[in-house]
Amino acid sequence: MKIGFVVNNIFTEWADYTTTVLARSANILGHEVWYISINDFAYDADENIHAFAYNATKADNSTHTTFLDYIRGSSSTKHYINIADLDVLMLRNDPAEDATARPWARLAGINFGRFAASQNVLVLNDPDGLSKAINKLYFQFYPKSIRPDTLITRDRDQIKQFAQERNTIVIKPLFGSGGRNVFLVRPEDTPNINQMIDAVSRDGYVIAQEYLPEAINGDVRVFLMNGELLQVDGKIAAFRRIRSGGDMRSNMTAGASSAAYEPDENIYNIVEQISPILKADGLFLVGIDMVGDKLMEINVFSPGGLLSACEFNGVDYAAAIIEDIEKKLAPT
Repeated sequence: MKIGFVVNNIFTEWADYTTTVLARSANILGHEVWYISINDFAYDADENIHAFAYNATKADNSTHTTFLDYIRGSSSTKHYINIADLDVLMLRNDPAEDATARPWARLAGINFGRFAASQNVLVLNDPDGLSKAINKLYFQFYPKSIRPDTLITRDRDQIKQFAQERNTIVIKPLFGSGGRNVFLVRPEDTPNINQMIDAVSRDGYVIAQEYLPEAINGDVRVFLMNGELLQVDGKIAAFRRIRSGGDMRSNMTAGASSAAYEPDENIYNIVEQISPILKADGLFLVGIDMVGDKLMEINVFSPGGLLSACEFNGVDYAAAIIEDIEKKLAPT
């Protein structure tokens, strides 16, 4: 199959990114792999979607690093391809990464992806599902029993009252990723709460969320495919993210480390409740973040950490994902 991976910018990708792991796996399995930066699409005069794309057919598959280095090196050249000629388009760009510097790029993947889907290209995740999940308000459609108490507002007094009632809270932007502008607000932080709220509200609406004491141990990243737990040989694609020092964020981009995770009943309870929504919205590959028995985040655009899950469990989840995509294309 011919498969295109859409990223924010091919030159800001890393060897351990989930996209790299998936693309290399597809290449190893004999598929024709293309990389497309979000600014390289074009609606051409022939009324088709085209893109300037990098081909990975001759890439060195020895390691993830050699694979990515080839695509970005002097040996690789851009080709102007018709997206309709692809079998699969994987939207792996994160709109939050472009929210400030390139706001025009936020919806580009969704919009061009929607047009590709109209030309019978299998687009994953579904662009219509992604448009619903463009910010964290989407999270509030999931069952209240598995979500922390949450307030979403731009009103400073409402946030301060919410903090007073719950003693300790977390505030963060409604639209964001990677742990940016996330603050733990404790009673002793009251003198600085106005500055914290101002820092977050510069990006738009503010999420104020109850603080879960179990979060001191970090959180758990779990991968779901087709709305179900991603498993290979009975091993669930999950790992624990451990905070760095006194930092309250569990994001790997914020310096967190990773460790093996032993599944408990919480993971099955949460997945059972969110699975119908994920399936209905066509969200093929997602990452969820859990603290205890609560769901903290649903990452639908470019969930990271698949390589960590592979290494801790000793299985190849990337190959399982690519093989599932092959099945979707198989004649019925």
